[in-house]
Amino acid sequence: MTSLASRLETARSLLFVPGDRPVRFPKAVASGADAVILDLEDAVAAPDKDTARTHVDAWLGEGNSAVVRINAPNTRWYDDDLAMAVRHGVPVMVPKSEDPEVLADLACRTAGKCALLPLVETAAGIERAGDVCRTPGVVRMALGNVDLAGQLGVAHDDHLALAYSRSRLVSASAARGLAAPLDGVTTHVKDLEVLRADIAHARRLGFTGKLCIHPLQVAPVAEHFAPTEEERRWANSVLAAGDGVSVVDGHMIDKPVLDRARRILAAAGG
Repeated sequence: MTSLASRLETARSLLFVPGDRPVRFPKAVASGADAVILDLEDAVAAPDKDTARTHVDAWLGEGNSAVVRINAPNTRWYDDDLAMAVRHGVPVMVPKSEDPEVLADLACRTAGKCALLPLVETAAGIERAGDVCRTPGVVRMALGNVDLAGQLGVAHDDHLALAYSRSRLVSASAARGLAAPLDGVTTHVKDLEVLRADIAHARRLGFTGKLCIHPLQVAPVAEHFAPTEEERRWANSVLAAGDGVSVVDGHMIDKPVLDRARRILAAAGG
């Protein structure tokens, strides 16, 4: 797998860019996002999908690195999208991920060349999240909150309405030993207060990164998914107490708490 694939486990910000807008590809890379997702699916109208694939193919052929969101397996563009991604060995975001057998077939067709990022955006995908996580090649899960909310008949920005779905993805990922999942998009492109509220909610539920739809969202996502100064102080004080059972700030400290402290410092870069 590519070096990008190895970085996806710790990535905080992944920025979508439409595959039919090649002029935006270098701008997306310059945004500072941990990874760019060249989108062949929802961001591209049906008549433009073949052209978009050609643009993405050319960009990757020049030695650039990106995740590719292919069209869903039940579409007429799927085979060509997947073949192009495999040719370049890039990570693949799989929309409408819900059927473990379909994902297993996809993984087989990549022959281990492409890391997989299942985008779970249906009720069936949420209920089968554990099985989806077990697909060979999956490195991380992501939530497709807009499509999922549409199917459920709720608002995509309603934290309470999607709390179960988010928590199920977090739990399924942890049970499989995967990195914590990526939260879905915030459609308020320029309202940073809404973005920060979405990040705070996602972090509270256990997410460690987020999908972005505009370069303005990248820096706040990177900043607010990083451990805070208070979290780092707490983690250092916990580890300073040693490996045995102890008390820090009036709270009992044992192995699970030590493990959480180590994860915080690892996320903070040491």
